[in-house]
Amino acid sequence: MNKNYALDIQDLCVEYRTPIGVVKALNGFELQLERGKTLGLVGETGAGKTTTGLSILNLIPNPPGVIVKGSITVNGENFLEKTEKEMEKIRGKIVSMIFQDPMTALNPVFVVEDQIAESLMLHEKLIKNDAINKARQMLELVGIPSARGKEYPHQFSGGMKQRVVIAIALACSPQLLIADEPTTALDVTIQAQVLEMMKQLKEQYQTSLLMITHDLGVIAEICDDVSVIYAGTVIEHGSLKDVFEHPCHPYTEGLFNSLPDLDNRTAKLKPIKGLMPDPINLPEGCAFYPRCNYAMPICKMEKPDKSFRTDWHYVKCHLYKNGNFSERKIGINE
Repeated sequence: MNKNYALDIQDLCVEYRTPIGVVKALNGFELQLERGKTLGLVGETGAGKTTTGLSILNLIPNPPGVIVKGSITVNGENFLEKTEKEMEKIRGKIVSMIFQDPMTALNPVFVVEDQIAESLMLHEKLIKNDAINKARQMLELVGIPSARGKEYPHQFSGGMKQRVVIAIALACSPQLLIADEPTTALDVTIQAQVLEMMKQLKEQYQTSLLMITHDLGVIAEICDDVSVIYAGTVIEHGSLKDVFEHPCHPYTEGLFNSLPDLDNRTAKLKPIKGLMPDPINLPEGCAFYPRCNYAMPICKMEKPDKSFRTDWHYVKCHLYKNGNFSERKIGINE
């Protein structure tokens, strides 16, 4: 593992073995997050984003979920080789996760300061009074008056609940923070506030951040690098500038073409045709083949390998099989 990587996932395969068939959620998935940086994992619903986050913490529900193979390395240690007892010490201390829905992430029968204090008592070995004081400091840090720590989750708005969840996740100063769609349930103004707060706290705590989202606006706002996931595989990866200014994969093109054109308000959106493939019955070749405007016969039969545009920007697509990036440029909103 490269020592500059906070997170290094290699050849990860995750299946959900159900009565109706084997759902192949992640298929040879790989991802690298550099220390101190923010990586955006973007893709549509069902692509495998949340499964990735749960896999890192070894929280895939088993049954039906099974991690078939691969490695997930954090700080030089493969989490897939850890016992459940060892992972309990890691979750919240080394790696924390902001779950998708703050409504269900918080316990309705405990006041919020007790829920923050719980992880401090467990991981930092603080006594109850010291943990409560630190919990109140964390509330202030995320913009909530400490006096409200004695209130229950139902007394908070959606945006305030999300701030509480972030306070819990950051309480023990984790080295890696996984944020799973942290702004989905929030309105636009609150979303902007939460993203700005996360950026500031990330800098303050020197935390590496994996931002899981389907929102390209969130990616543009907060991320250094971008990995585009489709059908459980990263099909394009690069810096924010690489992916936004030089998108290579037809699926990435489709994501950008699905956005409104602010310079031409009358232009029609160009949604990606079709639907995600059935994860129980994935295509033999490229998973995007049935929806691709540039599909070739080889795409149906053979999975594409990586083609590198730069040392850091790669794409898995047969269009670039011979490295001819100069001859082929995906068109955005043409």
